[in-house]
Amino acid sequence: MSHSNDTPLTDICLLLEGTWPYVRGGVSSWIHQMILGLPDLTFSVMFIGGQREAYAERRYAIPANVLHIEEVFLEDATHLSESRAAPRAADEQQLSDLYRFLHHPEQPAVELGERLLASVAQGQLTLDDVLRSRASWATLSGGYREHCADPSFVNYFWTLRSMQSPLLMLAEASRRMPRARVLHAISTGYAGMLGCILKQRWNCAYLLSEHGIYTKERKIDLAQASWIAESSGQALNGSLDAGSGYIRTLWVRFFERIGQLTYNSADQIIALYDGNRQRQIKDGADPARTQVIPNGIDLPQWSAALEARAPGIAPVVGLIGRVVPIKDVKTFLRAMRGVISAMPEAEGWIVGPEEEDPEYVSECRSLMASLGLEGKVHFLGFQRIQDILPQLGLMVLTSISEAQPLVILEAWAAGTPVVSSDVGSCRELIEGGSAEDRDLGSAGKVVAIADPQATCAAILELLRSPASWQAAQASGLLRVTRYYTEALMLKRYRELYQTAMENC
Repeated sequence: MSHSNDTPLTDICLLLEGTWPYVRGGVSSWIHQMILGLPDLTFSVMFIGGQREAYAERRYAIPANVLHIEEVFLEDATHLSESRAAPRAADEQQLSDLYRFLHHPEQPAVELGERLLASVAQGQLTLDDVLRSRASWATLSGGYREHCADPSFVNYFWTLRSMQSPLLMLAEASRRMPRARVLHAISTGYAGMLGCILKQRWNCAYLLSEHGIYTKERKIDLAQASWIAESSGQALNGSLDAGSGYIRTLWVRFFERIGQLTYNSADQIIALYDGNRQRQIKDGADPARTQVIPNGIDLPQWSAALEARAPGIAPVVGLIGRVVPIKDVKTFLRAMRGVISAMPEAEGWIVGPEEEDPEYVSECRSLMASLGLEGKVHFLGFQRIQDILPQLGLMVLTSISEAQPLVILEAWAAGTPVVSSDVGSCRELIEGGSAEDRDLGSAGKVVAIADPQATCAAILELLRSPASWQAAQASGLLRVTRYYTEALMLKRYRELYQTAMENC
């Protein structure tokens, strides 16, 4: 891929964290769809990964209108190059701003965030300043003495270092990016913060699209994280409940603060459905800069899949998605135990990549065996979804967090009704949003999160009732055709990009 010094000005700079082109499905497939669907626009990409070894192979071919890809890995942030010069005398005020904005228990003033952003974007505060300066040590030590509710200074030190260092490393790496007319981050977090830095530097329009709410998803991850070192300790100054986990609280605070900075910087803030737009507003987004643009799929691509569907209702129930905890594959397995007990001819397919969390995959396979489902439930790995969906009687989504899953739209386009947990926009999708939409009828069933019994009952109700199944199939086809086409989505984003380019 070309380097910034020989890459022309691009139209759109995409800021991506842990997605395209290294991860299949979900947000990545949407990004690929956007790039291919707008061939007259040119794109550059800044890809942010965690550990370099986790992103060894690109899963998507790079389209011709992507002129530059820059990659940066967060694990590199604390590894100093031997060639670096001797540490300089860092600005204590700027390091204090960094600490106060990201870690201080009190909510920071907007002006503090703006001041911090300016110093990072202009290179006045550097990675070396954070890693090697006496001022950094003094600021960090002072914060520990004044606020830390965890008795381990080592835990505190490495936690703050692993938060602060990547932001400064990203600021340095971003200088390699060719200039673009419009910035477009596909999440808050590190990608969103990078957008804030580049907007300051380039003085251009900045768009933010959130498929899921990043801070909410990080809170779920952090609640389950086993890698966070916690010490037992009482809260200081009543700032935290004893035992709530000070290090976890620091991480949550960090993601909330950089999320707020992103909301303050972005010119347009886009959600997939109104529930997420309301969550963005609750988290600090200016309502006047928020809007909803739903996902859409290319319906002509699905006509062959619809035609490939055999008559009748296949007793095959499929979960399509990555085998990771957020998809709650274990609830699907427990539901299938009930389904197969009532319908011995039924079988379950789990269709999706398994490389992301091998430990969870192992747990799911062990659960399958303990439930006596071997030979009845199959892990099929990554498959071409157009080949799978016509073979399913139902598609089931048991996720504990989603935004607006493309796979539901794809299932409908292939004539497959859906049973989904009540997350994100799934109820609105299946039952309809507006009154006009609801008049189309229900395109499946919505059940409570992590409820195998309710999931089992919903599956059996549809599989055993041809009339209900056919009505759900018809509603899904009508809904996706009327409200969720790729053409409509691309039109809305093209207009957004065009307006942003005209105003820069």
